[in-house]
Amino acid sequence: MSSLGDQLKGNWKQIKGKAKQQWGDLTDDDLTYSEGKFDEMVGRIQEKTGEAKGDIENWFDKAGREFRDATDGRDDMDRR
Repeated sequence: MSSLGDQLKGNWKQIKGKAKQQWGDLTDDDLTYSEGKFDEMVGRIQEKTGEAKGDIENWFDKAGREFRDATDGRDDMDRR
């Protein structure tokens, strides 16, 4: 879970925007993320949306990977 936390920490504004698109009922308070509190945030999302905890965690994992991969690609282009 720590690699997911690292991904979220670095890209939080972008991932938070995607989460709001995915689950339209979420507020900024629902998506308050602080280090070591990922499980609490997932619990708030789970309560509000009714989605399974594993599905929510998988969604954030995928969003973090997609953003990281997109950023890595830009970094490579910047170095050329």
